Formats: sequence, structure tokens, C-alpha cells
Amino acid sequence: MSAPRIVRTRAALARYLRDRAPDGTIPDSRDHGLALAVPRAYLDLIDWADPNDPLWRQVMPDHREGTILPEELVDPIGDGTHSPVRGIVHRYRDRALMLPTATCAVHCRFCFRREFVGRPEGNLRPDDLDAAFAYLAAHPEIWEVILSGGDVLVLGAARLGEILTRLRAISSVRVIRVHSRVPAVDPCLVTEAIAARLRAAAPLVVVVHVNHPREVSAEFTGAVSRLIDRGIPVLSQTVLLRGVNDDVTVLDALCRRLVETRVIPYQLHHPDLARGTSHFRLSIARGRRIVRELRRGLSGIANPTYVVDLPGGSGKVPADGSHVLPTGSGYAVVREYTRGRSARSRASEGGGRRSGAHRTDIKLSGEPASPTLT
Repeated sequence: MSAPRIVRTRAALARYLRDRAPDGTIPDSRDHGLALAVPRAYLDLIDWADPNDPLWRQVMPDHREGTILPEELVDPIGDGTHSPVRGIVHRYRDRALMLPTATCAVHCRFCFRREFVGRPEGNLRPDDLDAAFAYLAAHPEIWEVILSGGDVLVLGAARLGEILTRLRAISSVRVIRVHSRVPAVDPCLVTEAIAARLRAAAPLVVVVHVNHPREVSAEFTGAVSRLIDRGIPVLSQTVLLRGVNDDVTVLDALCRRLVETRVIPYQLHHPDLARGTSHFRLSIARGRRIVRELRRGLSGIANPTYVVDLPGGSGKVPADGSHVLPTGSGYAVVREYTRGRSARSRASEGGGRRSGAHRTDIKLSGEPASPTLT
């Protein structure tokens, strides 16, 4: 009997580690509200002799997840505030997020949807899907639909194909974007059949979530090549995580390796205020210093945009621009209202005005901020 592809229990992890962990140490057995789920392909990339291994930190439960700070949120980026029907998040006027499944290939310990992923009640039922597609069809201003979750690449070619076909039947939806962690953590799931379904739904862009250069393995390269060779653009997003990649050398190596595999670095995300994740967070001031140094030595085509997703659903803003100001306890955001934002977003920011400035002060738990604000 072959071992399961995904390790989900302490007993299965103990069996996997029997000949790999030098001291036989098993990570924290508590799940802290997010069940253990790690593909064996990703476990194989971990250096089990190093308790500070950056890949270990991303997927193994940690006792610090039990520390919930007052400013941490169940829904840190306000998905629920902007969800008109189940499975749809309509935060921006011309694009909407669709969440067909709560199933992920891996349960990352820093996940901002940790209260959602892996829970069967998060999967859309057929009537939920009908309502979601009906909402998209009834809103012709929605030019782009972003498939996330969960991770739609775990659904298999047939179910993914059905979703893509229904999206393509809505004439106002011109572009589809797929966000996925699969190529980095379980690349064998990116099959020729999956690649063919994605290509048939063009114009379509795949954004892969990858956080460390060791995740850019030969198998990762093969997976993204199956997409790129079919003409599917592949971008990347990375979360800036303390103890994982908050180092210029690591980020430089990651961005270079991505470009060498024909993946374009797209966004570097400041970690969100998800519950139990303060040990992953760093200050905006430190993040800005890292990004400035990264830009000094890295080609422009390899530089991602550093962004922060504002709590409450106000959307992403560049974290290194003049409208994000580090403070002693977190950061302040000063942004202009624009016609490109949805009415729902403008209202959440203060009265639905179409123009003018608004300042939001946000406490950022985790690493203390530098007293220097530059």
C-alpha cells in the first residue's frame, strides 16, 4: 500500500520523519484551528536537521499560533464585507474573486484565510455555483474573474474545465486569472490535462504563490513549463515572512530563479493580520528597507511590487509609496478615492465619496517597527 500523497495527521508525519528527523522530534501536534496538510513532495524539500528551516516554518504547526492578538482578525482582508453572494468577493468595480473550493494543496501556517481553508462547508454546492455565475453575468462591469480559494488546481481537469467553460460563456468576462500554490508544493497536479483546460480558456493568467528559492525546484520548473509552453502567462506572488524570506539575499535568489524559469515576479505581499500569525510579521519600515536594497541590485524585470492588503476590505496599496507611512505601532495609509473602486469599497472607507483623501491608522503586531520612518 503506497503512502498517501498528502500528510494530514501526526501519526502520518511521524512515519514520514522516522528516517529523516535526526532527533525524532515531531513538530507541535496541535493544529491551532488549521489542520495539518502538507504534500510529501513539499516535505521532501525541507531540511529536517535545521529546526529553523524556512520551508518547515511555513507548513508545520507552531505553538505561537495559539497567541491571538487583539488586532488580529478572522477575516483580515474583509472578504465577507464584499461578498454579495456565496463564493464571490466583489471588492473592485471591474474584477471579482471567485472561491469555488475551500480545499488547498497545502495548509500554510500564515494563511490569511486560515479560518476558511480545509473546511468542507466552504466548498460551493451546485446551487451556490449557479448563484455565483448568475451574479457575474448580471454585472457586465466585471472584466476579470480571479479564481482562488482554496486552490482550484486541486479540483482536477474535469471540474476545473466546467468552471472555466461557464466563465467563458459570460461575454463580459474578458480575462480569467488563476491563483495557485500547487506548482510550488505539489507540482505533479499540474498535468497536461490541466494545462490544456487552462489554455482553452485564454486569455488566462496563472499567478503562482512561491516564497523561497528552494521551492523553485526541478518539478516546479516542469509544472510551470507545461503552462508557459502553451502560451499561458505565469506570474508570481510572494508573502514577505519573518524567518522565511525577510532577507535581501533570499529574495534576490528567488526572483532571479523565477525569471530563469520564465515566471515574472508580480507582487510581494506584506503579511496580513490573520489570527495567530504575529510571529511571521515584520514592520513596514523593515519591509521597505529590504525592498529598497533588493531594487538596487536586481533587474527591473525581476522586481515585484511591494503591497499591503488593507484590513477590512479596502484593497491593496503599494507599501513603499508615499501614501503608506510607517508609525511606531504599525502604519498609516493615506489614499485617494478613485472611480476605479467599487461603491462598496468607497462606502467602507467613509461615506462613498468619489474623491478626496482618507487616512487609516493600522496597528501592526509582530516585529516592532523602527523609530525611523524612512
